[in-house]
Amino acid sequence: MDKLEYGKQNAAVTLLQLVDEHDLETIDREIALIQENTKTDFRLIACRVDNWNHDLSPWKAPAVFGKEDFGDGAADTMREIMELCRDKDGIYYIGGYSLAGLFALWTAYQTDLFRGVAAASPSIWFPEFIDFMKAGEIKSRNIYLSLGDKEEKTRNPVMATVGDRIREAYTLLKDQGANCVLEWNEGNHFKDADRRTARAFSWVMQQDI
Repeated sequence: MDKLEYGKQNAAVTLLQLVDEHDLETIDREIALIQENTKTDFRLIACRVDNWNHDLSPWKAPAVFGKEDFGDGAADTMREIMELCRDKDGIYYIGGYSLAGLFALWTAYQTDLFRGVAAASPSIWFPEFIDFMKAGEIKSRNIYLSLGDKEEKTRNPVMATVGDRIREAYTLLKDQGANCVLEWNEGNHFKDADRRTARAFSWVMQQDI
């Protein structure tokens, strides 16, 4: 896993974002948007995963698009992420877009290290993930969820459940007492990923001001 750092190196607040090459193409714009939306100094560590479907998946699942199945590499990825959070006085937030957003949510059920989760258009259609949420309790204070208003309008039967699943997840988290918001964005899954992710991180950071 490659790690690229942005922002202020010695900032008390660290944002950890799981990314691929596409995310990195717009990461500078995302950071500028976060800076516009919050006055808090931060550093962002972009963790570029080697195998998106394997490294961010909490358990194995069959492919729902293309031919590549989902692996079970999330636990190993989380261990690498936690090595970046050794400063006991530091403030950490985790987030990402799509499957990286799902990974961030899953991680917050494993550890209380992160004050907030920035899950922008998370792949919450992932098989059995809602059942996993129902069986546990999230350990982060603040949870941001978002989805594009056209994301559930797809011919793929698994991915078409994303709207119902994210509504269910939002209700579940609120019922469990989490400080959670669900925002709807205009467009499909591939529109404005950098802006959506920036809004997600900005929101969780502002909850602690």
